[in-house]
Amino acid sequence: MDLELRHLKTLQAIADAGSLTKAASALGLAQPALSAQLKRIERTLGGRLFDRGRYGVRATPLGHLVLSRARLVLPAVHQLQEEAVRFARCPDEAPGFRLGATTGPLLGGLVDRLAAVYPGAPVITHISWSEREIATAVAEGRLDYALIGTCGDSPPPEPERLAWREVARDPVFVMVAHDHPLAGAREIELAQLAHEAWTSVPGDGCFGDCFAAACARAGFAPTRLYETDTTSCVHLVQVGRAVGLCRATFPNTPGMVTRPLAGSPLSWRHLVGWHPGSVPPESAAAVVAHTRAAYAEAATRSESYARWLADRTATGPDPWPGDGPSGPRPASGPGARAAGGPPPGLHNAGRGIN
Repeated sequence: MDLELRHLKTLQAIADAGSLTKAASALGLAQPALSAQLKRIERTLGGRLFDRGRYGVRATPLGHLVLSRARLVLPAVHQLQEEAVRFARCPDEAPGFRLGATTGPLLGGLVDRLAAVYPGAPVITHISWSEREIATAVAEGRLDYALIGTCGDSPPPEPERLAWREVARDPVFVMVAHDHPLAGAREIELAQLAHEAWTSVPGDGCFGDCFAAACARAGFAPTRLYETDTTSCVHLVQVGRAVGLCRATFPNTPGMVTRPLAGSPLSWRHLVGWHPGSVPPESAAAVVAHTRAAYAEAATRSESYARWLADRTATGPDPWPGDGPSGPRPASGPGARAAGGPPPGLHNAGRGIN
């Protein structure tokens, strides 16, 4: 086996995390898979790179040598990739938009608006379940913008290299079949779903852990989870096989309804990210504005979310007061839509569905 850049990234992740368990989580791998990969790398380099102990892992002398070289090589390669991509994009070429996103109507709405406003500019899309993969592609210059989400106030990936702006923040809703006993409820207590099977799309964020923690606070642990694509998730809900989490702005779909979770125990932030050295400020500002407008359009199509917002506006202050860590949170009342500002939405989360 030849040594590759991905192997150096793996070694650096292990050293930075201080344990194989934490490194596996950061890399989105199972620990046995990471252990097997480390053994292959060690065989290639001719010796043990880490000593495993009671309190984690520690680099051996050979490991220190390899890591010192990796910390020089990896940043240099990242810089080369970014400079090459910027150089390859000819100045007189029509400006385009290379968008990376997890799935959902925000991407479709943004593509529609960009195509309408910039009819001569190519719009290229890349879809992935992994927010980290998308953010890395933007940081390395292979994409222009990342359209992702994070659970609650969790930080987005690549915070040192990318600029992030918050588009909106949603409570997480639950999807149930139209004939489910709780389908007529105005809101549903999470504990009322203790005996249900759940369905969710994959993801590499912390939403799964946050969901498990919310269930534990409600006094139960989910007994079954079907992890699959969005269409299959919806089907499992429609036929009554499972219930699922979704963004509050999930559109009306035959055979199922969406309902708020009482107390809003989970939330999701929509974010747009870009590399400040690769994207002109005016272009970034336009993409953020168009994404917020696309979100506002999606929000108007959800009857249950509109009712939730109306209830909160009538009984108390803005459900999401204050400013978020990446910018001001959007207003939440009907006037926000009329003015073009979006009310707070859930993207996908590994994490519920779109």
